[in-house]
Amino acid sequence: MGSAARHGMLPPLPQPNASGNYPAVEYASALLARKIIRGRGAAGLTQAELARRAGIRPETLNRIERGKATPDIATVEKIASAIEEAQAEADETR
Repeated sequence: MGSAARHGMLPPLPQPNASGNYPAVEYASALLARKIIRGRGAAGLTQAELARRAGIRPETLNRIERGKATPDIATVEKIASAIEEAQAEADETR
C-alpha cells in the first residue's frame, strides 16, 4: 500500500442515495483518482514529477487526484503512459 493510502489521502467514494444507487460521475472520478494516486506511488513519483512527465499542469493533476476534475481521455492516456514509463524505469534499476 502506498503512502497516500496509508495516510488516508485517497479521495472518499461517494455514498449511495436513498435508493442505494451511487452517483456515477462522482464515483468514477474517485475511482480514477485512487488508481492514479496508487500508480504514482508505485512508480515513486511526486505529483509535480508525474505532471511534468505527462505534460499537464500540476494543478490539473492535483484536482484530478482529489476527484474534483474529470479529465478527458487524452489526459488520462498521458498520465497512464507517464506512470507506465516511470514504473518501467524503476524496474530496470532494480
